Amino acid sequence: MISRFTLALLALALPLTPLPVLADETSTAEQVVAVMNKLWGQHPGKRANHAKGVVLTGAYAPAPEARALSKAALFAGQEIPVTVRFSDSTGVPNMPDGAAGANPHGMAIKFHLGSNAEVDIVANSLPFFPVATGEQFRDLLQAIVDSPPDAAHPTKAEQFFAAHPAAGAAFGALKTPTSFAREVYNGVNTFVFVAADGGKTPFRFRIAPADGPEHLSPADAAKLPPNGLVDEIGRRVATQPVKFTLQAQLAGPGDAIDDATKPYPADRKIVDLGTISLTKTVAEENTLFYLPLNLTDGIEPSNDPLIAVRNDAYAISFSRRVQ
Repeated sequence: MISRFTLALLALALPLTPLPVLADETSTAEQVVAVMNKLWGQHPGKRANHAKGVVLTGAYAPAPEARALSKAALFAGQEIPVTVRFSDSTGVPNMPDGAAGANPHGMAIKFHLGSNAEVDIVANSLPFFPVATGEQFRDLLQAIVDSPPDAAHPTKAEQFFAAHPAAGAAFGALKTPTSFAREVYNGVNTFVFVAADGGKTPFRFRIAPADGPEHLSPADAAKLPPNGLVDEIGRRVATQPVKFTLQAQLAGPGDAIDDATKPYPADRKIVDLGTISLTKTVAEENTLFYLPLNLTDGIEPSNDPLIAVRNDAYAISFSRRVQ
């Protein structure tokens, strides 16, 4: 599974105009965006990663249980408009939806609280993140760049996966869904709920499809039309709402809240936070972007170092695509 994923990414590498070497970039987030551009090409007006996507709108109805965990306005009780973007992985805008490199698929949710206040959740279909830090993610991407098909074995990518077994396990668990509406999307980083009485609860978001997850075999995924998932979600939502349950998996004693490569044990409590109901597709505006740290009072980041790097990388990618 590791080699298939690596080869899929390598096959997407494009002849590029030379970019500045990574040492010229001043932050880890800038280095991550730079190596993504090396791996997948620079595509003006497109995201550095998850470049291909489809946008839907609808509403979120919070569950009473959410209010007990957090004082966030998100859970106050009223229905909240949402804008959701489903996406393929990589920075290739014409990525075939069924390609191995299109995994992990993403689901980003923007909650519109009113008065220009927003909350974002950025999730994907990885069961856990392949690396624990932004520096390691940069090094993973760079190792793939440095492993062309004619590279001697062990390649840089093979060496990286050997030294970071969580990466192979995370990518090896990925499958192509039959629909964006039939995938479980995970918030791989830990955040913290703050209740009205000041009590704090570490958790990870989970977004579960109402109809349950359903996946294709590799052979059937390869038969998908290039825009198979994008077109299917449009047809689906035109006939009925697409629904998900927003959930929180609560951390227990000793759980690694600062290491996204370590999932919580399967027996950890999962609380339903409410229902997301999507009712139509809309044209994607280039000004639409999502940030993991776009939060509200009652939800805080943990000390997971990946959160800030992801947030900064998304902001850098956004600023460059709207220039």
